[in-house]
Amino acid sequence: MCLILVVWRVHPQYPWILAANRDEYHHRPAATARWWADDPQVLAGRDLLAGGTWLGVNRSGGFAALTNYRGAPLRPPPTPSRGELVAGLLGRRAPIAEELHALERIGPHYNAFNLLFSDGEQLGVHESERRAGRVLEPGIYGLSNHLLDTPWPKLRKAKSRLAAALEDLPRTQRILDLLRDEEPAADEELPRTGVSLEWERLLSSAFIRSAEYGTRCSTVITMNRSGTIDFDEWTWNREGAPAGHVAWHFTVDR
Repeated sequence: MCLILVVWRVHPQYPWILAANRDEYHHRPAATARWWADDPQVLAGRDLLAGGTWLGVNRSGGFAALTNYRGAPLRPPPTPSRGELVAGLLGRRAPIAEELHALERIGPHYNAFNLLFSDGEQLGVHESERRAGRVLEPGIYGLSNHLLDTPWPKLRKAKSRLAAALEDLPRTQRILDLLRDEEPAADEELPRTGVSLEWERLLSSAFIRSAEYGTRCSTVITMNRSGTIDFDEWTWNREGAPAGHVAWHFTVDR
C-alpha cells in the first residue's frame, strides 16, 4: 500500500473516510475485498502469497491500513509478512492503546512499516522506524512510504484534493479521481529514497502505471453518523485499465 488518506472527525456527517491505493508487483496474487470465511467480522482484500492484507475494516467500525517504509534495510529472512499485522488488528478489535503497546514490542520483528488504524473510537498510527506510535487528533492525514504526513509532492496534492472533495459527499467520484492522478512530480521536488531517478519519477504520482509494478487497486470507504459503512474497491490491470469493482454496504455492530 503506497498511499493512504484518512479524514478523521472532520466532516459533520462522516466520522471517518479512508481512501487508498495499493501499489504492488503485478505478479503477486491477491483476492479482491470480501468478508473472510475464516473471520466473518473482517472485510478486506487478501494477499494470496502470505495470507494477510494491506487494508480492511471490521463489523465494529474499525479499520487498518499499512504501507512499507522505503529506504530502510531489510531484515534477514525468514521475516514474517507485514500483512499479518493488519489482519491481526482487524480480527482482535482491541482498544487503540493496547494495540500501540503491542506494536512497539513486536514491530522490530518485521521489515519497516507504517500502520494507520482505528477501533472506531480513536485513530492511531505506528511508525516502526521510530519504534513508536500515538493517538491522533481530528484532522486529514496522509501516509505514503515514509513517516505520517511527510510532505512528498503526491501526498501534499492528494490531501489538498481530498479536502476539496469532501464537499461532494456522499458522491465519491472526486476521491477516486485523485487516486487515479498519474501526474508525476517535478524532478526538483522528488524525494531521495535510495532508488533510481527513473523509479523516483514513477513512484511520485498517486497512481502508478507500469508493466511490472503499479497501482493494483483503489479503495474508498466512508462511515456516516448512523454507522453505515460504504466500501468500494476498484482493481486495475497491468495497463492501468479497470479490471473489476466490488461494493459493500453494512451497518456496524454497536
